[in-house]
Amino acid sequence: MAYNEKLAERVREAFAGITKVEEKKMMGGLTFMINNKMCVGILKDDLMARIDPDVYDSVLKRKGCREMDFTGKPMKGFVFVSPEGTKSKKDLSYWVGLALDYNKKAKSSRRKK
Repeated sequence: MAYNEKLAERVREAFAGITKVEEKKMMGGLTFMINNKMCVGILKDDLMARIDPDVYDSVLKRKGCREMDFTGKPMKGFVFVSPEGTKSKKDLSYWVGLALDYNKKAKSSRRKK
């Protein structure tokens, strides 16, 4: 299992009503792109959230949150959230909301052809 299908379904429900949502399999998991920008993803049982680097240090103190060190080097502005941090609908909504807020001002990572 590359990613948790139940968590993926919960994320889809959280994005209900939002346009321009695209799902892509990448990094061994599933990534949700909003307006051609990475927003959240799922790797195994963890949620990956792209958040505002200005709130990065404060959210690391939240339950289940840790640095995203996918490449062995922490990436500021990206966090992993374990199942304990996304257990309730309210918890998942917090992370999705944080990622959506940053998505509005984030730069697209889409490569130019």
